[in-house]
Amino acid sequence: MWIWAFIITAILAYSLFGEGRAVPVSADWNTVEEMISRGEVERIKVMNKNTAQVYLTDEAIAAYRAGDDMSRFKNIPEQGEQLNFTIGSVDILDRDVKQAVADSGLEDNPVTLEYFNESTGWGEVLLNILPWVFLVGVWFFFIRSMSRGGAGGGNIMNVGKARAQEFNKDNPAKRVTFKDVAGLSEAKVEIMEIVDFLRKADKYRELGAKIPKGALLVGPPGTGKTLLAKAVAGEANVPFLSISGSDFVEMFVGVGASRVRDLFEQAKQKAPCIVFIDEIDAIGRARGKNAGFSGNDERENTLNQLLTEMDGFQTNAGVIVLAATNRADILDKALMRAGRFDRQIDVGLPDVNEREEIFNVHLRHIKLDENIDRKFLAKQTPGFSGADIANVCNEAALIAARNNKSKVERADFMAAIDRIVGGLEKRNKTMTQTERRATAIHEAGHATVMWLLKDCDPVLKVTVIPRGNSLGATWSVPDEERVHVTNEVLEAKLAGMLGGRIAEEVNYGTLGAGALSDLERATKITYAMVAYYGMSKKIGPISYYDASGTRDTFTKPFSEKTAEEIDGEVKRILEEAYDRARKIIEQNNDKINQMADLLLEKETIYAEDIEPILGPSAQPKKEETDTPKNE
Repeated sequence: MWIWAFIITAILAYSLFGEGRAVPVSADWNTVEEMISRGEVERIKVMNKNTAQVYLTDEAIAAYRAGDDMSRFKNIPEQGEQLNFTIGSVDILDRDVKQAVADSGLEDNPVTLEYFNESTGWGEVLLNILPWVFLVGVWFFFIRSMSRGGAGGGNIMNVGKARAQEFNKDNPAKRVTFKDVAGLSEAKVEIMEIVDFLRKADKYRELGAKIPKGALLVGPPGTGKTLLAKAVAGEANVPFLSISGSDFVEMFVGVGASRVRDLFEQAKQKAPCIVFIDEIDAIGRARGKNAGFSGNDERENTLNQLLTEMDGFQTNAGVIVLAATNRADILDKALMRAGRFDRQIDVGLPDVNEREEIFNVHLRHIKLDENIDRKFLAKQTPGFSGADIANVCNEAALIAARNNKSKVERADFMAAIDRIVGGLEKRNKTMTQTERRATAIHEAGHATVMWLLKDCDPVLKVTVIPRGNSLGATWSVPDEERVHVTNEVLEAKLAGMLGGRIAEEVNYGTLGAGALSDLERATKITYAMVAYYGMSKKIGPISYYDASGTRDTFTKPFSEKTAEEIDGEVKRILEEAYDRARKIIEQNNDKINQMADLLLEKETIYAEDIEPILGPSAQPKKEETDTPKNE
């Protein structure tokens, strides 16, 4: 505020008293008489019979402005009046002007006298007052803006107030319950204890039990952590204070700690209540060991105050803290200990049944075709979060509307899934016939190896339509959610990834750069098998994985000799997978070419198109609803 006050004062002072401004010069009759004698005066305007405004010729103005820097006429205006002086009598001025012209001998260029009467009205008064009104308005604007920056109003001292958003329990329109949260069955069971305590606190107190002070919701983005916290407040029918972790971080020193104190003061007044801190990793990051060299002292002070409020000398009876993050590995250990966040609730990606429930929620307001099978859609979206499923439903509706359909069909959902996973179609991408066939051979190689290995995921469809940075794709969907992955499954997956490169090599004798992503993924999986999962007999049952994320990235946790052995094992496993896939492709190369011809004809083929070429799949037979028709 004081900085802006200084700036405004400086501007105002310069505008009033600053030098170099072009303003009329106050003069007297003797000065004007000399100018008349030199022929420099063009006309004189008399205002209200008491003020004479002198207008000089263009030549005189240019001469004065270009003259000596010490001259007082240096900055006379180029437009309008240049001088002014006060007169006593209009008649005397008229006589003196005529006499001065006659004495100068310039009767051919007489000085014109003009007379005007001008009254000072409300317009001139307003013009004089308007700049001051503007400056006062700007002043109040900055004061109110800084006040709102503190806590949504009031005075500037509110900068230390917590900007928590309250969801009132008495407002049924905004109330969220577990019925509004699809899936998350395990998380609901864990968190239901908190709801039960808030509802029936006396039952627990009689047995000497204490409510958990806090619960941390951990899971990938888009899994519904925030929605679940709202449902807890709605089920418990208590006030719910919501704030983001970034709201505590401010440029002013001490503001974060002050807002933490104010947040818990508000919560105590509304107890029993729930405080929800979203994205708590913004302030809960592990504190650095070298505090003197750290630029996050303010962030650490905020964390220290949060630790004190959650489990310090002060009592927070009836205040339960819920927090959400997708980066639990970087949180401070003091924040995670019992007594602060007593339990950590995993909000993971939904399984096939939970995805079906989520589809049921998001398809309520979409006009669907009668043949839409929600279970089928759930099986086509493994690894999708709740937010991803919502995006699929919206994208399918957009595709149907773009194609002028009256209802959203299954083909629209399949196109939406392809759009989200693979990117936008690029049918106009320039490709020669040789390049298109090489792409078809590549994808047919992937599909053949994956189709004939029982540990690979079942092939859903194969396409040579370019999407994103890919010229084609082979889609596979698991029959069921895998929770136990063995080395046999990973080795089969490696062979499937290398199948496209080998098919090109067998048919063309060349190695294409299009297999870059396949080689990259295969290499990462193999390194994980050797260095993380302990699946190499030579390296042994050792894992160099750092779950805490605190290891120095510039040093390796193993010696140079072990690094060489790891590289050797990675090469061996990849070569074995390469030989395994090459053997399959050489035995079925005629079928691969047959599949490539079909791909060039249809651009996209499905499992029922592949089965007549390669025979029954090595994987267990999928249900009829699990295989899409050729649409």
